[in-house]
Amino acid sequence: MGIKMLHHVCIQTDKYNESLDFYTRILGFKVIKESKDFHTRGYNTWIKYEEFMIELQTAKVNDTLHKWSSLNSGPVHLGFLVDDVQSEYNRIKDLGYTDFKLKNGHIIYEVEGEKLFKIKAPEGTEIEIRDTDI
Repeated sequence: MGIKMLHHVCIQTDKYNESLDFYTRILGFKVIKESKDFHTRGYNTWIKYEEFMIELQTAKVNDTLHKWSSLNSGPVHLGFLVDDVQSEYNRIKDLGYTDFKLKNGHIIYEVEGEKLFKIKAPEGTEIEIRDTDI
């Protein structure tokens, strides 16, 4: 038996409402199942975009989450492929979201000739948006 696909990524947040709004309204995920008071967590919510899911959850009662940092080991960012980077940037900006990461003074920049930009979700997860496949 081998791996068939990436099923989901689990993201913990201390800003549940803001994070849920970001992933649904800004990125277009749909809520599949929202569970309140889930195993000592305030919320455990499944959201989905096409075949990819995120399990969005609050910390367990009496636990304090540490702030996200790109210096941590493990996953550094989530990357999403779009049809057009500039159009996606304009769409997100038009929705009023402004937490874009600057690189060398630019929001949209190139890495090895490929355009991309990064935004930060309310809980701190860095999201990369690109329009070219590797």
